[in-house]
Amino acid sequence: MHTIGFDNALYLKLQTQHIRERIAQFGGKLYLEFGGKLFDDYHASRVFPGFEPDSKLKMLLKLREQAELVLVLNANDIEHSKRRGDLDITYDADALRLIDEARASGLSANSVVITQYCGQPAAEAFEHKLVQLGVRVYRHYPIEGYPSNLPLIVSPDGFGKNDFVETEKPLVVVTAPGPGSGKMAVCLSQLYHEHQRGVAAGYAKFETFPVWNLPQQHPVNLAYEAATLDLEDKNVIDPYHLQAYNTVAVNYNRDVEVFPVLKAIFEAIYGKSPYCSPTDMGVNMAGFCISDDAACQQAARMEIVRRYYAARCALRMGVGSEEEVRNAELIMNQAHVAREDRRVVAPALAVAEETGEPAAAMEMPDGRIVTGKTSDLLGASAALLLNALKALAGIKKEIDLISATIIEPIQDLKVNHLGNHNPRLHTDEILVALSICAATNPTAELAMQALQDLRGCEVHSSVILSSVDENTFRKLGINLTCEPRYQSKQLYHK
Repeated sequence: MHTIGFDNALYLKLQTQHIRERIAQFGGKLYLEFGGKLFDDYHASRVFPGFEPDSKLKMLLKLREQAELVLVLNANDIEHSKRRGDLDITYDADALRLIDEARASGLSANSVVITQYCGQPAAEAFEHKLVQLGVRVYRHYPIEGYPSNLPLIVSPDGFGKNDFVETEKPLVVVTAPGPGSGKMAVCLSQLYHEHQRGVAAGYAKFETFPVWNLPQQHPVNLAYEAATLDLEDKNVIDPYHLQAYNTVAVNYNRDVEVFPVLKAIFEAIYGKSPYCSPTDMGVNMAGFCISDDAACQQAARMEIVRRYYAARCALRMGVGSEEEVRNAELIMNQAHVAREDRRVVAPALAVAEETGEPAAAMEMPDGRIVTGKTSDLLGASAALLLNALKALAGIKKEIDLISATIIEPIQDLKVNHLGNHNPRLHTDEILVALSICAATNPTAELAMQALQDLRGCEVHSSVILSSVDENTFRKLGINLTCEPRYQSKQLYHK
C-alpha cells in the first residue's frame, strides 16, 4: 500500500543547491515566491509517496542563515474571513500560525504585507493586532489596470506607492496562507523599490505543481488540476519555453497568460528580462527525484478520486459548484481512473446497505479492509477506529477494548448535561475513553500503540461526517472521503 516512489533526501539536496545557484545568479538578493503549503504539504506527500510533508521546511532550514519569511495576505480575504479548507481556520489566523511555526523552527519571520489595502475595517483591525504583537506590517495598494497598465505599474504612483518591505537576508521567501494573496505582485514591487535603491535583486518562483518536466497528462500533474478545481487552474504546454529552447515544459495557465506582462515589467525595471519563459522562473526540482514513476502515478490517481469526492461533498454542502464536479469527472477520465478504484468505497456502501445505517471502511497498510457500523453505543467512524486498531495490534474481534460501563457514563454526560441529541460516541471521544482504559488494561494499551500505524490509511464513509470526526481522521493522518449525503434530513448539520 505504501510503495515509496520519491527520493526525499535527493530532493532536499537538489532543491537547496538550485536555490543557492539562483541567489548567486542575481548577485546575492533573491525574492522567492513560495506557492503551495510551506509546513504541511500533504498533497505532495500523497501524490509523491516518500515525500515528507515538511520537506519544504527542511529545505529552508538548510538555508536558514540566508533566509527570512514575508507573509502576504489580501485585505479582501481578511475582510471576508476566507478560510483555509484543510485546517478550517481563517487566513489571518493561519498567518499567525505560520509565523509561530517558522520561528519555532529557527527561521526569521517578522513581516506581513497586506495587499489590496483600501481601508477595510477587518484588515485595519488585523494590522493593529500584528503591531501589538511586535510584527512589522506593510501596506500594498490596488493599482488601476494591473497587470496590463505598465506605465502606471512601474512608476511612483504604482509600485512606488507601496510600502517597501525592509529585509535583511539574501533569500526572502514570500509566502501566504492560500492562493490569490498577491505574492507575485509583492515580489515585483520589491524589485522596483530595490532598483530605486541601487540594489540588483532577483525574482524566482517555487511551485511544486505542476511538475514542469513531467508530461502534461501525467497523473501527478492531473492531480494538481483536481486539487485546484476552485481556481480553475489548467496545465498547459509553456509556449515561450518551447520557442526559446525547443523543449516541452508544463506550466499552468495563469503563469503563461501573465508572462508577457511580467517580462515587460522586468524590462521596465532592469532594461531586460532575466527569463525567456515562465518555466525559467521556477526552481522546482521535484521531477528529478521520482524513484518509482508507477507508484507515483497510482498514488496520484487515488488523489484524483479523493478530490472528486471532495468536490461532490462541497456541492452537497453548498460551498462547491456543479462545474467543479464536472471538471473532477473529466480529470478522472483523463487519468483513466474511476471512483470504484478506491478500494474502501464498495465495502463501506455494502455495510450501509446491509444495516440501513451509516458505515465506514478502512484500507490497512497491508491491504486488508476493515469496516465499522453504527450501533447504540458508537458511531460508524468510532467503531471503525476500534476495529482497525484491533486488526493492527492483532487483537481478536470479539474482545471489547472499552466496556459499556465506561461508554454509558460518557453518553449520559453528552445527552443529559451537555445538551447533545446523539448519544453515540465520536472518534475523539472513543480515543479518550480508550486512552483511559489503557492505563489499567494491557490490551487497550496495545491498541493505543497501534495508533501511529494508521497514518496514510484510506477511509470512506457512507455519509458526510461531522467536523469532529473529520478533524480526528485528519490529525491521525488518515485520508478520508465521504459519500455526498447527510445522515439525516435536517437542514442544520454541525
